[in-house]
Amino acid sequence: MRILFDHGTPSGIARSLAGHEVTEAIERGWERISNGELLTKAEAAGFDLLLTTDKKIRYQQNLKGRQIAIVVLGMARQHVNRTAAAVNDATPGSYAEVQIPFN
Repeated sequence: MRILFDHGTPSGIARSLAGHEVTEAIERGWERISNGELLTKAEAAGFDLLLTTDKKIRYQQNLKGRQIAIVVLGMARQHVNRTAAAVNDATPGSYAEVQIPFN
């Protein structure tokens, strides 16, 4: 799976995503573009999934008909396995949030 890390996604998470191709938005010069444009460019470039920390993306963007899946991270550094599971379960046009319990 080709995964695009949005600008707020901790790059260290890539180590837990073995078998996937990870690219950071900054590598493409996409770190400052709007979410809508980012999703469009990512789909056109053949990315399968956007990994982001932007919890508002589902309300700001019409995700219907999108080919790219979106996974939104909470406190992902402490819950890398949940993040990896959400990435592995993603399908085109899907949306998931990684829920982090506060105990």
